[in-house]
Amino acid sequence: MADIPPEDLRQTMRDPEAFEVFYRRHTERVSRFVARRMTDPHTVDDLTTEVFLAAIDTADTYRPDRGSQEAWLFGIARNVVASELRRAARELHKSGRAAGRRPLDSDDIARLEERIDAERAARPLLSAIARLPKSLRAVAELVDIDGLSVTDAAAALRIRVATARVRLHRARRRLMTESGNRPETILEGSS
Repeated sequence: MADIPPEDLRQTMRDPEAFEVFYRRHTERVSRFVARRMTDPHTVDDLTTEVFLAAIDTADTYRPDRGSQEAWLFGIARNVVASELRRAARELHKSGRAAGRRPLDSDDIARLEERIDAERAARPLLSAIARLPKSLRAVAELVDIDGLSVTDAAAALRIRVATARVRLHRARRRLMTESGNRPETILEGSS
C-alpha cells in the first residue's frame, strides 16, 4: 500500500475514519518498536498512543522527499521513547504515574506481554548496540533491530543516505570486532 500524499496526510489526521485506517496500518510496527525498548505493557501501550498523537500534531511536518511515512513515524517514535527514558531517569518514584494510566484489561496485558516476550530476542543486540557511539547506535538500531531500510533510517534520523550507510558499516564492524558476531547472528542466537 502506497503512502498517503502529504496534503492528504494532514486531512487523514483530522478525519477519524481515515485516521483509523492509517493507525491500523502502522500500529503494529510502531508498537513492536516500542516493545523492543520498554518492558512494561502499560508503558508500551502509552508510548504507542503518544506516537500517533504526536503524528496528528505534526502531520504538516511530513516531507515525502525525506522518506516514507513509516520512517517519519519511526522518527517520532524514537523521540517519544527517548523522552520517556529521560523522564524515567529523572523520576525515581513512579507511583504517581500509575494513577494516570488507562486501565488495561487482562487481554490487553496478555497481548502486550506476548509482544514484549516476542521482542525479547532483540534485547541482546540492543545491549551490544548501546555501547556504540550515539550516531552509530541510532542507525544500527533502526536498520538491524527495527528492520527499516537504510534510506528510511536516514529519513527518520534526518541525515543523508550515504551518511547512514557509512555509520551502519562502522557500527556493524565494531559489533563484529567486539562480539565476533554479525548483528543478525547476535539476534538469531538470543532466541
